[in-house]
Amino acid sequence: MTQHSAVPGLFLPATTTTDHEVVHAAVAVLPVGSFEQHGPYLPLVADTLIATAIATAIGDHHKIFQLPAVTFGCSQEHSAYPGTVSLSPATLAAAVTDISTSLVRQGISALVVVNGHGGNYVLANVVQQANADGAMRVGLYPSREDWMEARRAAGITSSNHDDMHAGELETSLLLAAHPAYVRDGWHTADHAAPDRRYLTTLGIDAYTTSGVIGYPSRADADKGQAALDHLGQAAGNLIALLIK
Repeated sequence: MTQHSAVPGLFLPATTTTDHEVVHAAVAVLPVGSFEQHGPYLPLVADTLIATAIATAIGDHHKIFQLPAVTFGCSQEHSAYPGTVSLSPATLAAAVTDISTSLVRQGISALVVVNGHGGNYVLANVVQQANADGAMRVGLYPSREDWMEARRAAGITSSNHDDMHAGELETSLLLAAHPAYVRDGWHTADHAAPDRRYLTTLGIDAYTTSGVIGYPSRADADKGQAALDHLGQAAGNLIALLIK
């Protein structure tokens, strides 16, 4: 389902105000990423690129109003690495809440927040509050289970836990969606850190010098495309709940 909001080759949506079927879709999709280190071979904007690629994949299967991404997130655990820029949880929550409020004024009653960064914990609370308030139905996507299913669909054998950051999954997704952003070095960057129980206290640099935790050497574009295809189609389950 090709839409004006997801023209191939364009990163930002190309929607105009007169694209009535798009801007009046029942469901809006908001990608939320981060601007943080992803080792020496993935860009600081990796999570935002991934969240946008998932939103685009959703639009390939479902009628949605795709919004541009919120590029900054809560990346405080990555602050030891140069280039990382963060929002406070309160600021991110306020931004997403304001966007939701504006959508309601436009007559849109459902929103899927596509989270590309695991450290954006506050988004779960934003979604909880929005649904309690009742002005619109909001879903957070992908869930942990959605990611696990996407890994299986793509033939990715590493787990969500062990392949946490700049690993097999994220590198595969970018090789599929935005290969020009992937630099050399990922073939030899594997790093394991299975016990990270104090990560939010110590920061990720306590568990990796490179910034990588996972198995990027196993990545390839076909896996990334299979994961995106699965996530795009599977989002229909959440969309059906939001608009029923």
